[in-house]
Amino acid sequence: MPLDLLCMGRSSIDLYSKDLGAPFEEITQFAAYVGGSPTNIAVGARRLGLNSGILTAVGNDPVGQFIIHFLQTEGFDTSFIPVKAERRSSAVLLGIQPPDRFPLVFYRSNNADIALTIDDVLKSPVDQCGLFQFAGTNLSSESSRSATLYAAEIARKHGAKIVLDIDFRPDQWHDIRAFGVSIRSALHLVDFVIGTEDEFNAAALVDASGVQVTHSQMSDAHVAVQGNAVQQMLTAGPSVAVQKTGAKGCQLHFADGATRDVPGFPVEIVNILGAGDAFGAGLLYGISQGWDWYRSARLGNACGAILVTQHGCAEFMPTMAQVLDFASTYGGL
Repeated sequence: MPLDLLCMGRSSIDLYSKDLGAPFEEITQFAAYVGGSPTNIAVGARRLGLNSGILTAVGNDPVGQFIIHFLQTEGFDTSFIPVKAERRSSAVLLGIQPPDRFPLVFYRSNNADIALTIDDVLKSPVDQCGLFQFAGTNLSSESSRSATLYAAEIARKHGAKIVLDIDFRPDQWHDIRAFGVSIRSALHLVDFVIGTEDEFNAAALVDASGVQVTHSQMSDAHVAVQGNAVQQMLTAGPSVAVQKTGAKGCQLHFADGATRDVPGFPVEIVNILGAGDAFGAGLLYGISQGWDWYRSARLGNACGAILVTQHGCAEFMPTMAQVLDFASTYGGL
């Protein structure tokens, strides 16, 4: 059966502090969940009702078994998820100090999902999806970089819309300039791009005057105002850029110069990690169903708002019934 959405990229075991508010060095307990941005988006979209899939990779280890078991429980076809025997499944540790401190540590040395290959892509249903979504982190190393670009080419050739979540994780890149170059090199394949203001700015790597910024200047430079950075993205290929603005919701930017603000839903924050992925799941659900951009983004905002009130990511992605019930108290979508 064709997929509504195929996401490609990282998966992990997420160990989240159960000692809410405690500094990282004082944590005594962690809860184990499944995470990884594309994985979270695929799970979120499936819970909303899409036939979604995930192309990731795991190691031949208990963590990989943990991830695969969860995906199978959620109804995913895991037959095309490769096991990389020579590599390890990824892990993430997170401290939770609401409302604005969430120290995060990635363990991705010799990790499996960054070793996805073109052959892995060819074994996946990338030619049978309506939307193909990938994360910017996919481009941080070979062989994932070429595999991801190849997958986008194949999906686009077969009529899919291509969605890039910028997903800037500085510690996954040897040089911030390499991040910008890699993101910009993929934009000609992309229909829709999603990111925060900081992520758009990092991808554009310009200062307020539009001049390219060097790596050594990044710590001191005031990076581009979002209008310049977003416009660079739109002139390079995408027709729509969606800028996530946290509690405010998001802002839609269109290639014709039009913009529209989409308000969020005020809630009390427990954990912000994964909120952007929940947003992406809601947004892509709406786009897949032919909704207009405003209503799709409004659904994304509701999904993100629900998730920030929860402890984890994938396991806490809301169903459509939960979203509609939540949104009804704010006047609906």
